[in-house]
Amino acid sequence: MKKVKSLVLAGLLAFAPALAMSGPALAQENATVAAPAADNVAAPAESAANATAPAADAVPAEKVAAPPRMKPTEGIGMPRPGEITLQEQFTDTGKTARWLHDVMLVPIITIISVFVLVLMLWVMWRYRRSANPVPSKTSHNTLIEVLWTVVPVLILLAIAVPSIGLLADQYKPAPKDALTVKVTGYQWYWGYEYPDAGIPEFVSNLLPEDKAKANGEPYLLAPDNRLVLPAGRPVKLIITAADVIHSFAVPSLWVKMDAVPGRLNEKSFTIEKPGVYYGQCSELCGARHGFMPIAIEALPPEQFDQWVLSQGGSLKGGTAAPAGEMGPQQGSRLPGPPAGDAAAKTL
Repeated sequence: MKKVKSLVLAGLLAFAPALAMSGPALAQENATVAAPAADNVAAPAESAANATAPAADAVPAEKVAAPPRMKPTEGIGMPRPGEITLQEQFTDTGKTARWLHDVMLVPIITIISVFVLVLMLWVMWRYRRSANPVPSKTSHNTLIEVLWTVVPVLILLAIAVPSIGLLADQYKPAPKDALTVKVTGYQWYWGYEYPDAGIPEFVSNLLPEDKAKANGEPYLLAPDNRLVLPAGRPVKLIITAADVIHSFAVPSLWVKMDAVPGRLNEKSFTIEKPGVYYGQCSELCGARHGFMPIAIEALPPEQFDQWVLSQGGSLKGGTAAPAGEMGPQQGSRLPGPPAGDAAAKTL
């Protein structure tokens, strides 16, 4: 019996420290269980206050609506039936080029052509064999040689001065506040991206004939998505291609620049008047080369800012679009990720 008592006593002595430490721990657990009960009593009042306070913040901001699609004006930004001269121009360089063409080059070419034709007819008549049985043996004439050397030089100088100025203006760098837009040529459509405004690339395809006529637009010149730009503000286009050489050309804005794969070409201009300006790819790029239309919709600055916000973009002044799903350009679908990328995300 003594041995059993000693063993029990030894066991009690061995577990005594553990029992001593478990007492405060149980007391602490009981305190923590009781504390949330007190907190829960005050919780409904606080939650009610919090529910009423941020009610205004919980209302989502309304999405900015895009301005209505602008209707084209016949004769502005497009060729006229029977037109034999350059289209009416709506940029400074375009107006200079048209003046140079209509006022200088065409009259000079016409005068020279008529003069040479009359001179040839007169020489053929005056110096025919029947009128001159004995031909003249004159070898040269100093006055005539001086005239036909000096006069062409003066004509070329008169043409060169405005031509060099026009070339310099066409390749003048864009100002720092210019809106930058990236233009990419594909087989056979265009892609537009607005890095300054944070608008990702959307594509522009040819409209079917029935839809183009329903919109009052010229077939083969009307795309589903237009390149939207502000009127009265400088614009800088960064032009490239993804596959073969294309050419971005809008005649009424005096814009024409090759889109070359692996190369970034730049074209800057300022559109003077709101409107819709049409163009086409001007570089033979494959089977559907003739079905790559371009339409630039030049909006007043306020409407352009509204369009940027409607597409989920942000303005340079810091104004951003409301949070939410990005709006598609002009009501059409923005291109989504390739099927492989979408499947990888779902995995």
